[in-house]
Amino acid sequence: MAAQQPVPGTQTGLVIGEAEEFADASTRASVSIARDGRGGGAGRELPRKPFNLRRWFAATGWRHVVGVVMVAFSLFPIVFVISSSLNPHGTLTGSNALFSAIGLESYVRILTDPQVPFLTWFGNTLMIAGITAVLTVFLGALAAYSFSRMRFTGRRFGLISIVVVQMFPQLLAVVAIFLLMSAIGDWFPAIGLNTHIGLIMVYLGGALGVNTYLMYGFFNTVPASIDEAAKIDGAGHARIFFTIILRLVAPILAVVALLSFIASVNEFVVASVLLIDTDKQTLAVGLTKLVSNPRYADWSAFSAGAVIAALPVVALFLFLQKYIVGGLTAGAVK
Repeated sequence: MAAQQPVPGTQTGLVIGEAEEFADASTRASVSIARDGRGGGAGRELPRKPFNLRRWFAATGWRHVVGVVMVAFSLFPIVFVISSSLNPHGTLTGSNALFSAIGLESYVRILTDPQVPFLTWFGNTLMIAGITAVLTVFLGALAAYSFSRMRFTGRRFGLISIVVVQMFPQLLAVVAIFLLMSAIGDWFPAIGLNTHIGLIMVYLGGALGVNTYLMYGFFNTVPASIDEAAKIDGAGHARIFFTIILRLVAPILAVVALLSFIASVNEFVVASVLLIDTDKQTLAVGLTKLVSNPRYADWSAFSAGAVIAALPVVALFLFLQKYIVGGLTAGAVK
């Protein structure tokens, strides 16, 4: 009899089936060996290394400790000020536990006291800080673009002068600023002493130097080929700056705006010298009057005002936070 011919594909199917069974058996054996430890005794577990506190601390533990200390160091002043603002007795909580007494009397008192024009100070601060931030960004961006893209006589000297001027503290110029603004006020009272415009001009003069240099480093990271391509299409410097460059350097503009706003809100020395009338003063100057009386210092109202004054800064920071990291680091390397 003739030998029976195998059905096509039968041997291939048998080989594949045997291979799958062998693979499953190998997998089960590997799992069994891993559970047994060495494949000999059943129920044995792999030996675990004992926890070494010194090794863990040297590797990653010190980072956790430093992080906790920094967070506690940063949060304590905020918690202390909030606790003081909720103290209805008008005193600090230095000798008492935090949040031992809670009330909103301090907030009501500072907002409704006719002798404390808090809302006027608050409005003055927002106006001065907002205008200063906008003008600092605009004028600083123009100066940074000029230093970065144009080549002119005195360019290097101007950059060096910007850095050198920042070495001197602001206190050295307070007397000179007072005399200068007083003399300007004799000719132009609208921009002289005891005016918001005069204070904004002084803030601009102090902020443009460091912010221009900060933006200059960021502008250098933008490829010059973009400008050249725009010039080929017939665009001039003004069109390149407003339609192309400003969009590419948005992170550093946000950072400069935030820094200028915060600096204007917190500034005290120059504002206290130039602004004389109570209804023209800023929060930093006005709130100081609440604690300058040696007989009675209303620290809880002062703390309440500080908490309210921090709200616009926090809101602006949250709004611009996505630009902050990129704006501060992108200009570090070219």
